[in-house]
Amino acid sequence: MERFDDQGFLSSKPLLFFPFLSNFRDQFRHNGGTIRDGEKVLQIIPGSYHAKRIVVAAGPWTGPLLEPLGLRLPLQPLRISVCYWKENQPGVLRELPSFISLHGAKHDIYGLPAGDYPGLVKVCYHYGNFVDPETPDRLTQSSPPIPDIQILKDFVRKYLPGLDPEPAVQERCLYTNTPDEDFVLDWHPRFKNIVIGAGFSGHGFKFGPVIGKILCQLSLGEEPSHDLTPFRISRFPQAAL
Repeated sequence: MERFDDQGFLSSKPLLFFPFLSNFRDQFRHNGGTIRDGEKVLQIIPGSYHAKRIVVAAGPWTGPLLEPLGLRLPLQPLRISVCYWKENQPGVLRELPSFISLHGAKHDIYGLPAGDYPGLVKVCYHYGNFVDPETPDRLTQSSPPIPDIQILKDFVRKYLPGLDPEPAVQERCLYTNTPDEDFVLDWHPRFKNIVIGAGFSGHGFKFGPVIGKILCQLSLGEEPSHDLTPFRISRFPQAAL
């Protein structure tokens, strides 16, 4: 979407994930922010910072960060297999639409053109296996692991015969799921100067700009521009310790 005054232009091309994030990083740095990627924080110098308000948006680490503050949100980190597939019939990708299948497996399967991998299509299972974000290669669930990649292979073989049933590229990402798969956008129940954005359950990325706006409004004590009833912490009555 390109913005022109009060009008917009919608492109039918797939969203390019990495250029999108790169633009946000550039804007953040332009406004004085500092980003340290891929580094675990072991020590803060000078040791502590003081602020009137804070926004906690730490993805799968949000739960452990909030427990010392008397809040145990039902957030479950999941390891997701992200798979990209190549065509075995020339030209099939030109006709392949974005889709969501609600009936091919226990959880949704979705597909869309892979803008970051030209010539491939992204087809993924919208669920995964329980993990601790500190050790994502080790599953934490007691039940047998979900064979997500095999589920996708079977789906591609049955419903997308124009694609090679073996994924050409396999990646991983982490979801942070809530029981109802809706977001958490709210103040801390006891400390109104702490704002929480979490539990995006695998579908928060596309709402990034408006989520940022809402968290900013909450942190400034302003009336949010959207109804946050579905995203309140109060829907989880056992969250307070």
